[in-house]
Amino acid sequence: MEIVPAEATLEEQCVARNMRMTEQRRVIARVLEAASDHPDVEELYRRASAVDPRISLSTVYRTVNLFEEAGLVTKHDFKDGRARFEQIPDEHHDHLIDIRSGKVIEFRNEEIEAIQEVIAKKLGYKLVDHRLELYAIPLEKDS
Repeated sequence: MEIVPAEATLEEQCVARNMRMTEQRRVIARVLEAASDHPDVEELYRRASAVDPRISLSTVYRTVNLFEEAGLVTKHDFKDGRARFEQIPDEHHDHLIDIRSGKVIEFRNEEIEAIQEVIAKKLGYKLVDHRLELYAIPLEKDS
């Protein structure tokens, strides 16, 4: 297996895994890598087809599933009825989801990380992975 530098692009990571990279897959990989908003497949399709109008919605679905199976992207269900995707991050982070606007905010909090370790240990476990999703609404501003 080829060693891939941590800063390798999504395209480079696909090539390193011996995935056949068509031009359409390359476009989808670039669009996904450029996304900072956890898009769903329909949004990825909209962005990719703006670059290459020959890309179909089914191609985006197949490609995203392929990337997910290869461990390059992760799927999120932020309880809004659609699967949303992001490239596997270099560093762990959690998510706060504004349930009114759908905005997803990435954050990392060392206190939360430590508490999760303590909880697992108290229950007799070693924590190996986790996901934290906070669902919230904006605070009311004082008038």
